[in-house]
Amino acid sequence: MTRRHRARSIDELKTIQMKVFGGAAQIAGQSPPLAIRPDDVVITPFSKSGTTWLQQIFHQLRTGGDMDFDDISRVVPWIEMAPMEGIDLNAEQRATPRGFKSHEPYDRLPPGGRYINSVRHPADVAWSLFKFMEGWFIEPGALTPDEFVQSNFLANDNYFDHFLSYWQVRDQENVLILSYEGMLEDPAGTIERVANFCGIPLDEALFQRVLERSSIDYMLQYKDRFDDAILRAITEEEILPPGSDSAKVRQGTAGQHAAGLSAHTIEAIEQKWQEKIGGPLGFATYEDLRVAIPAAG
Repeated sequence: MTRRHRARSIDELKTIQMKVFGGAAQIAGQSPPLAIRPDDVVITPFSKSGTTWLQQIFHQLRTGGDMDFDDISRVVPWIEMAPMEGIDLNAEQRATPRGFKSHEPYDRLPPGGRYINSVRHPADVAWSLFKFMEGWFIEPGALTPDEFVQSNFLANDNYFDHFLSYWQVRDQENVLILSYEGMLEDPAGTIERVANFCGIPLDEALFQRVLERSSIDYMLQYKDRFDDAILRAITEEEILPPGSDSAKVRQGTAGQHAAGLSAHTIEAIEQKWQEKIGGPLGFATYEDLRVAIPAAG
């Protein structure tokens, strides 16, 4: 029997991802789709752009501080993976409104709910994706960050297409757009905006509890509840060896890419930004875009 191992090349990474996410898509296609309700909240950032943080903020708001879960995606299910994980998307949840997570573009989600999207600097997303994949899907040391970013993140337009799909509907009352950097700068304001958007009454006691339990220090204390425990167990049954590092709560800072990616790779990301965002929308840099987000949200 061939010994299972993590990816040691980009081709092996693609094969592993196809087994995991292709298998999930097949199961999802055979399962009842989400029947969305008008007050359902779907947290929709691109990967590594604040999804888990927003799941925690939302769940703490609606429950008054519940931490009795083994995986945040048990209580705020991941739409694409829930059928594989044995979670009924249409079931009642611990509190209302119901909440979900998705990494799909706006036009690929069931319409009729409420959608919270946060964006993050593309170079930080690329760097964070590499750090997340290494140790779970990728054998540590097998790929350099630049190899991963050039052959994965920059090999498609997924980040940019995802952003554009939500930017086009930013003025709709059922869409809230935030920035990861803005969330870091103003966590209190973020909690208030999310509560207001979701229609959750916020008194001082709840505000202080959510502020504490969505902080990086608090989430690090309970980081095993934010590491895709359900999906990791599934991948280790047949695809990957045991002992994966799938930690999501790490530093909670901005600008990490500067120390992890080469100048050449950062320049390539900036060039793609110009092609996909700078030219079409007029935002020469990500920081220019960030300035426009509060008014749009």
